[in-house]
Amino acid sequence: MKHLTVPPKSRHQTLLYSTLHTDVDTLEADIAVVGMPFGAAYGPNAFGNDQSRTPQALRELTDRFVRAPDHYDFDIDGPLLQNRDDIRFVDCGDVMPNLAVPGEHYKKAEALVRKLLGMGALPIVLGGDHGITTPILRAYEALGKPITLIHVDAHLDWRDEVNGVTEGLSSPIRRASEMDHVGRIFQIGLRAQGSARTEDLLAARRYGSELVTAYELHEVGMKAVLDRIPDGGNYYITIDADGLDPSIMPAVDGPAPGGVSFIQARQLIHGLVNKGRVVGMDIVEIQPSKDSASKVTLVTAGRLIVNLIGASIKAGYFDK
Repeated sequence: MKHLTVPPKSRHQTLLYSTLHTDVDTLEADIAVVGMPFGAAYGPNAFGNDQSRTPQALRELTDRFVRAPDHYDFDIDGPLLQNRDDIRFVDCGDVMPNLAVPGEHYKKAEALVRKLLGMGALPIVLGGDHGITTPILRAYEALGKPITLIHVDAHLDWRDEVNGVTEGLSSPIRRASEMDHVGRIFQIGLRAQGSARTEDLLAARRYGSELVTAYELHEVGMKAVLDRIPDGGNYYITIDADGLDPSIMPAVDGPAPGGVSFIQARQLIHGLVNKGRVVGMDIVEIQPSKDSASKVTLVTAGRLIVNLIGASIKAGYFDK
């Protein structure tokens, strides 16, 4: 269990000035960053996709998300860790694949997140493509209580398989629906056309997934969507970058106008933090080579993470 990850190689070795800790046997954390650069590729050319560079790219922009951890932040009404010296904020490094043992990195990721949940930590996972959500969600069986899945995405992600691969980037929500510990599913920001077939949409509806198109969201507002989500739940948030509008997250493979705004995404995170307990979040499907000169996609992702960290501390998640 000692070496499930390797240290990242970047100017900022960790995300948001957290402490690097890759020895899982001595790990203690309240908030833990996990890099998951690789999913399950649909073909040899897709294995080293651009998304695999995102965890490192996010860490390297740490000082663009937060100039200094002790500075006041208007998004969270205080500094990053809310002046709490007792918060154990760590970066566990990256879960890397073993080419000789296909799929081993999924098992490593699941084992690491199970370990984090066992100590009461909040995992924040940096993808990678959306396939990485499947092993992460499997680990939540260890929570011992059902989770409500909150999915922000332009696409449905209910494909059963692609090229014989069942745990790739088009399938995480279908795989989640098959997990006994996953209860209700809310999918927010749906629009345009992705890999879904009509039968995938029907499968989602049969399950009872709550499908909120981007257009409905803009018409009724995020508060109305939050009101549909039961209070007191354990919420896992998975954010595909193309779920947000490409004006603020352009560096994606399938940009579609009309997506979730930053204000709406921030409202969703704060709303969930305060109506129950957010037990984890991942951000996936960013392609750093397509980002603008200002790195607005990566900065937006980083600011969403900042909002989750600050809001969860302020809500008393880590009070001893």
